[in-house]
Amino acid sequence: MIAIADVIEALGSERPAWGTQKLTGAALDSREIKPGMLFVALKGEHVDGHDFVAQAFENGAHVALVERPINAGFTELDLRAKVDANNVISLPLVVVVENSLEALQKLARFWRNKLDLRVVGITGSVGKTTSKELIAEVLAQRSKTFRSIGNYNNEIGLPLNILNIDERDKYAVLEMGFYVIGEIAFLVEIAQPQIGVVTNIGTVHAERAGSQEAIYEGKAELVRGLPKDGMAILNYDDPLVRRMAEESAAPVFFYGLSPEADLWADEIEGLGLDGVRFQLHYKKEVLHVRVPMIGRHSVHTALRAAAVGLAERMDWQQILQGLRIGHAQLRLVAAQAQNGAILLDDTYNASPESAVAALNLLDELEGRKVAVLGDMLELGQYERQGHQMVGNLAAKVADLLITIGPRARVIAESARLAGMAADQVVEYEESKSALEFLKQHLSGEDIVLVKGSRAMHMDNIVPELEAGE
Repeated sequence: MIAIADVIEALGSERPAWGTQKLTGAALDSREIKPGMLFVALKGEHVDGHDFVAQAFENGAHVALVERPINAGFTELDLRAKVDANNVISLPLVVVVENSLEALQKLARFWRNKLDLRVVGITGSVGKTTSKELIAEVLAQRSKTFRSIGNYNNEIGLPLNILNIDERDKYAVLEMGFYVIGEIAFLVEIAQPQIGVVTNIGTVHAERAGSQEAIYEGKAELVRGLPKDGMAILNYDDPLVRRMAEESAAPVFFYGLSPEADLWADEIEGLGLDGVRFQLHYKKEVLHVRVPMIGRHSVHTALRAAAVGLAERMDWQQILQGLRIGHAQLRLVAAQAQNGAILLDDTYNASPESAVAALNLLDELEGRKVAVLGDMLELGQYERQGHQMVGNLAAKVADLLITIGPRARVIAESARLAGMAADQVVEYEESKSALEFLKQHLSGEDIVLVKGSRAMHMDNIVPELEAGE
């Protein structure tokens, strides 16, 4: 891990002779601090990290990065002025800089440049996190692999992830999120990925970005930033992602369900909660694969992970072993209600694309199909269109549709227009009422999908149905 002397040198001071002790990681939340870590104090809209420096030190932090003196009796090194860092040898240490965020980013660049590391950057509207996890499982079959912590994928989270990479790691798999043009280019400049993976271009964040074309421009920054000896791994089935091949100075590797792709799949068979089975085609090779991930949409996730393995010249035995481990099913979780109903909890977030994938999974399962669908946020100009698309599919898949929230009324309206009977559609404004309805009307034969944006507070539905309270 990064040493204390590295921190001082990276932030513009002369490297001290005494700071050889390595930090054990970095965190922004004092509650996440473990002994030997770096605490980065950032001032947010509601919470100021500077108020928690003492707590971070109590939890074992060795260094705190701040942008104003703390004056609480700790040893301070003020790098805003020329100082001799060799005079500072006691811990815990407060390091004062002009701007904590910029200092965090500068530290991440410094540490990335010191690491002998292959970096895989991932972006896309849907599927970044599950792809990150499965790619990491594949690469871990060869060498020690770091993966992004949680969904830390922005100008704060990505630098923090880099500071948590160990010099023994040979691979790092990092998510790169997009909100505004230029953001991914900035993350690429810090992380220096050799491999870039793009999942798809959907309507997520269109409210902020403005249009799918703007989302394309933002996510294409990953491909544009790859070195000539790198690899762009692109989804052939998404026309916008396929177009990114024109943006890449690096060689391009396509994956998808079309024989036109370099790596493609067919003979896909959804096995419900037991996973999915399919054939992989690569050059003249045909492999029969079964992965424990839920839903036919998981095939694209597996293709991405296999493509990265091939780009790194791994053999099929290693790649397939990584695919079979199956730790990548992070979002959609299967549970059982007190009365025996199967519950599919996909309440982490929602977009039209991920809702369609979840409904397609519901369609694969046996039983009375109940879809509980909430508002999808940040869709901008695609808001009505996205909810209509989901409603049209829900009418084909679900036996009972329950919507939650004002935007989800469009889902209900579209489902009825697509032929769903009035008594098959129930609308609520908030999740509590929907939960009470479910408690009264579910049977042990039902399969229940719960899907909606986090702001709809639908994440309590499945736990309460499990508990049977």
